[in-house]
Amino acid sequence: MPDFTMPSLGADMEQGTLLEWRVGVGDHVRKGDIVAIIDTEKSTVEVEVFLNGVVEELLVSPGTEVPVGTPLARIRVESATTATVGPAGPAEHLDAPLPPSPPSPAQPAAVEPRQDRKVLSPIVRHLADELGVDTGHLDGTGVGHRVTRSDVEHEAARRMSSGGPGSSPLARRRASELGIDIGAVTGSGEGGAVRERDVSAAAIGSAPQPAATTPAATTPVAATTPAAATTAPKAGLERQASIRTAIARLMTKANREIPHYHLSSTVDLHAALDWLGHRNDGRPPAERMLPAALLLRATALSAARHPELNGFWIDDGFRPADGVHLGVAISLRGGGLIAPAIRDADRRSLDDTMEVLRDLVARARQGSLRGSELTGASLTVTNLGDRGAEAVFGVIHPPQVTLVGFGRVVDRPWAVDGLVGVRPTVTATLSADHRATDGHVGSRLLETIDELLQHPADL
Repeated sequence: MPDFTMPSLGADMEQGTLLEWRVGVGDHVRKGDIVAIIDTEKSTVEVEVFLNGVVEELLVSPGTEVPVGTPLARIRVESATTATVGPAGPAEHLDAPLPPSPPSPAQPAAVEPRQDRKVLSPIVRHLADELGVDTGHLDGTGVGHRVTRSDVEHEAARRMSSGGPGSSPLARRRASELGIDIGAVTGSGEGGAVRERDVSAAAIGSAPQPAATTPAATTPVAATTPAAATTAPKAGLERQASIRTAIARLMTKANREIPHYHLSSTVDLHAALDWLGHRNDGRPPAERMLPAALLLRATALSAARHPELNGFWIDDGFRPADGVHLGVAISLRGGGLIAPAIRDADRRSLDDTMEVLRDLVARARQGSLRGSELTGASLTVTNLGDRGAEAVFGVIHPPQVTLVGFGRVVDRPWAVDGLVGVRPTVTATLSADHRATDGHVGSRLLETIDELLQHPADL
């Protein structure tokens, strides 16, 4: 029977604290279901399960801090699967299957949340959950009947005018599973909408749940005091201190073990920004594309063309990644960085890249990232934005072998066809592992990024 273990949510993670179980003994779980909330040094993370099965035993109580790899629960597998039980580390992701495609019409009737994924972008799904809007019955006004932000906001306003804050589909499903009257639950979403976490909180307050059962005495887990069961996520100065400690530990390891080499190239952004300005004409501010999406997309496509820079240094050898999984460095409020991954970034459209980026930034700063988003990045991009320095020479996140950096956009004198003018430019930099590649290969990656940004319509 497989163990669900404390996942490794980054090369710098050594232990984590189980804050909450989202399942109990006897519950059926599907691949991708959130089963636990884990607190790490950097963030509070929602952790998914990576197989289909039934929870047989919970081995660790909420509030317990245990090392990475410690069994947290046992799950009886219901169907054959090649996926791992917990979020895989970078090496394991090389052989892990990609997330499943949406069910085909020949499959059994889709569960409501999975249907959502077929028609909603991540940021619209998040908004619908916040507002308690059931998108399953919305007729989208976007291309191909895609549900947009405006559709969700209009539905929320209509529902409120008819006299009720509403609840998300996931919240209703959770209430049904727990036997809770959702009408009696106080919502924390916008306008009082009931979210899934409100239902779980109400369940904990109304009756003991199987998830809180004390583990058997024979279970080899870390000992805790009785007060540990009420442990809350780190906050304020404590969180900032733990983030700085984790970053310092990881960067020390990276500088000690990785023979870095650094390259830089100045890129003319005139064509890219001009094209972006025309594309954003008429769009409301919340739907406009930012230059960061162009930079991420160009980096992802370049990495796909230069696979020697897209992968991991493991066991004294380079292992190419199974796709371009772009880690995006995000600055957190109060200080510190976290780098969730955009999986298969080279296969996404520009609009999709922008929406995923918005969603990741919002959830990273709220502390609601998923475990799968913090593992498996095959290279990382750091973008200092319009308030940063002109160039950044970053430190590689092991076991990756590449980090691409972009400084702020700066107007510079620029010669075009023998004439000098002023152009918007950005300094693109590369930090790479000399064990895996050399400057020739790294230069080609930066050159490809430059070429792609000169033809933004093709991105």
